[in-house]
Amino acid sequence: MPTMSYDGLPRASASSVGVDPEHLIAFLDEVQAAGLDLQGLMLYRHGHVVAEGWSWPVDPNEPRVLHSMAKRFTGCAIGLAIEEGFLKLDDRLVTYFPDEVPADAAPRLADMTVEHLLTMRTGHASNTSGSVWRGLSTSWIAEFFKIPLAYAPGTEYVYTSAASYMLSALINRVTGQTLHDDHKPRLFIPRDIHNETWDIGPVGVNPGGNGVTAPVSAALKLAVLHAQDGLWNGQQILPAAWVRAATQPQGGPDSRYGYHWMMKPRPAFSALGVFVQMAAVYREHNATLVLVGGMKNSAEIVPSIERHFPAVLGEDRSVKPEADARLEQRLASMAERPSLISNCTAPEDSKRVFAMAENGLGVRQLSFEFAGDVLTFELTDSQTTHRVQVGIDHWLNGLTSMPGRALHHGYEFNNAQIVAGARWLDETTLEMTWIYPQTAFRDRVVCEFKEGGVSFARTVNVNSAGREQEVLVGKSL
Repeated sequence: MPTMSYDGLPRASASSVGVDPEHLIAFLDEVQAAGLDLQGLMLYRHGHVVAEGWSWPVDPNEPRVLHSMAKRFTGCAIGLAIEEGFLKLDDRLVTYFPDEVPADAAPRLADMTVEHLLTMRTGHASNTSGSVWRGLSTSWIAEFFKIPLAYAPGTEYVYTSAASYMLSALINRVTGQTLHDDHKPRLFIPRDIHNETWDIGPVGVNPGGNGVTAPVSAALKLAVLHAQDGLWNGQQILPAAWVRAATQPQGGPDSRYGYHWMMKPRPAFSALGVFVQMAAVYREHNATLVLVGGMKNSAEIVPSIERHFPAVLGEDRSVKPEADARLEQRLASMAERPSLISNCTAPEDSKRVFAMAENGLGVRQLSFEFAGDVLTFELTDSQTTHRVQVGIDHWLNGLTSMPGRALHHGYEFNNAQIVAGARWLDETTLEMTWIYPQTAFRDRVVCEFKEGGVSFARTVNVNSAGREQEVLVGKSL
């Protein structure tokens, strides 16, 4: 009998469903050799999870920020709204928001339809990232209608999260409830997805292009639902015709985009979020591959995926079951914990407090309290004092609200899980590593204590904007 796991999905060995373990190992080795930060993998075939691996300290039971994978949940809600008669593909957007359309709106704004939003052919010249709007407290609907139209709606493909936001706003208008409230009883609960949240914008609208935090298995279940034409455990959750339309090119002969689904990596269709949160469906091979990571963009890993998939799924019946053990060992190696070893003896217990020079981050004070092998680090800004406990030469799990929006794709994490460790590079230089295990982000902080002062340099592994903060300097109090 197949075993079950935390997500309610049955497990089986790779070879039992025709997956080549050695080929999958080769894919993992290639990704590692390229220095790509793969933080999680799940491979599903013929009704079973047949391979999964997680880098330390990622916990698959915990929710993860899925970024633009959220767009596919939004597409589901639109498909259901069309099926139930709330919307039509050729409905014009402005008819639903007469109170938000500016008086000086461009004439062709009136031509923008629901389908144009779904196919990312709004007429906009560039992407409006969720990281831009997350800092706004005013209506994002009003912001959408301020965006100039460089093209006639329906002509040029330009990926933009603003389009997905307006689809979410449409769900509010036609159903009287948020996208998440609409989804939960019809799409999340039937697939045994419970530990999820969805951010809310300033006018009570979920940002349809992002903002979902859910276990990675939720992304797998979403993709499998589409691989099965909307069928889940014998129940037709999504209209089959809608799923087929959504997962094939729309909008023109050169299109590689459907209704919020991407036509890559070849020959799959996929849900893709920034920093490579990916669910790729190989429909002809009855397989779905899910990856999560901390990479600059999908171009870094897609060539490796296309070299090994769908070849991994070649139904090679000569594969020997003992290869499964080698695959399991290789996947388990992803979870190896990096060591933390100082290059010198740690200084004696002490507390060091520094008044910071004027800076663009509004940081006023830093405090370092060393007690044995634990550092309590505090940062005081114009709002409050933020704290994180850090292990010296070991890792500590905790919670923190340390600010970092500019480094973290516009997200401000409040009471977020953190795994923090530090080591002394030399007698005056302390290196801290802050890992946010529910995200792609891993911060490196280097503090130099010299001549009665401190410098504080913080960088991040991956970001949509700058990866370095302004270096802060301060004097001892």
